[in-house]
Amino acid sequence: MTIYDIAREAGVAASTVSRVINNKPGIKEETRQRVRVLLEKYNYTPDAAARGLVRQSTRMVGILVVDIRSPHHIGSAFRIEKILTEKGYCPIIMGTGADDEKKAEYIRILEERRVEGVVLVSSMFITGRVKEQIRQSLPKVPIVMVNGWMDLPNVSGIVVDEALGVEKCVDLLIQKGKEKIVFVRDGDSPSVDLKEAGYLAGMKKHGREDICVRQAGEGTLQAGCEITRQILLEQPETQGIIYAIDILAAGGIRTAQDMGRRIPEDLGIIGIDNSIYGEICMPKLTTLDNKIAESSEIAAELLLKGLEGTIENIRYRMDAEIIEREST
Repeated sequence: MTIYDIAREAGVAASTVSRVINNKPGIKEETRQRVRVLLEKYNYTPDAAARGLVRQSTRMVGILVVDIRSPHHIGSAFRIEKILTEKGYCPIIMGTGADDEKKAEYIRILEERRVEGVVLVSSMFITGRVKEQIRQSLPKVPIVMVNGWMDLPNVSGIVVDEALGVEKCVDLLIQKGKEKIVFVRDGDSPSVDLKEAGYLAGMKKHGREDICVRQAGEGTLQAGCEITRQILLEQPETQGIIYAIDILAAGGIRTAQDMGRRIPEDLGIIGIDNSIYGEICMPKLTTLDNKIAESSEIAAELLLKGLEGTIENIRYRMDAEIIEREST
């Protein structure tokens, strides 16, 4: 059943049916009621794309994540998608990969799809190449970053102070008597750099000169197992390890226990993300909550403001919080 079928049966023009659907004035009440009865009778639903063309609106929003396999990032995208869908928008979630040219390519794809707003989930979008592509392709489209910010007039961002959070993780381990502390990175990104900076600041504050930063091969359980084995074999005096993400820490707990280390008596372990991995570890993982749920909800709210016409460059700051469990 099309709008033309409704119009034919009602004895009016298709434009009249369209005006009834969109609650436009200038139609006799008798005609309006006759059309509404037919719309209800046939359970007519206007085509969203067609209505968008009339209004010059697509109602589409792009949500870009670097890796859609990451539970942390896809969890954020899911929350944002749910809020935007409830408001009548059509979000599309896309995984760009880590390569800067690929990220830029996806920005161009969103331009071609005529999206009305964009969310970038991850600090890994904070690159000069991505910034330039936004400037070229989407200069007037509201954009919000989760865990990042760019100095562009149409880009807002939520930044969680992970540096200070990790510094407090160092404080916690030292308070527990764990002074020989290692920090494990999970890759290269502005977020990881900030976490490392917090570790270095914490160690310096406590006068510790035995700084040790290690790099895991990738952000997986197996990588956490492998880097932890290396650390404990090469530096058996290690008393505490802070991992850049929870899944590495989960692997670390398993390996440390296999190697005969008692947790937390012999080795204190802290992860970052407050993910499900921390809940299913034995013992349960102490973690730095970088507020992904709250950040995602704020990101959706900021984007909705932009979609309604208030495009701003806001840098929204939040504090991270240590969730202490059994591993420290």
